[in-house]
Amino acid sequence: MPNHVKMVFDNQMHGILTGHHGSSQVGPAEGALAPYDMVLGGLGGCLNHTFQSVLDKKKVKIHGVKYAIDGIKRDEVPATLKTVNITVSVTGVDEDDQKAVQKAFELATRYCSVYQTISKVADMHYDVVFN
Repeated sequence: MPNHVKMVFDNQMHGILTGHHGSSQVGPAEGALAPYDMVLGGLGGCLNHTFQSVLDKKKVKIHGVKYAIDGIKRDEVPATLKTVNITVSVTGVDEDDQKAVQKAFELATRYCSVYQTISKVADMHYDVVFN
């Protein structure tokens, strides 16, 4: 199934992004998403889907996961991402399973297509922490 979104803008930069599962305001307004918010959010969504799939296959249980993703753009035009730093906070992991969770996230970075796409232009760094 192909990916498909629609975007409708006013005569400026205020718009609505509509995808298969929902919609969001786009642009400079309060509460709207900026373009790189969507890029980094897409990265987080792809990583989480892939990470959870790997955990399921390995039969490793966690309680929850939070992602903090920071991107720094280059000064040159086009201002592609220069670096991306990802902090993954995982809760509800038995101490015996921490290495398996680390390995699962490493595999997620290898198999997440958005991570792999962004890694072609940016230095990617991640840290998995346990709470």
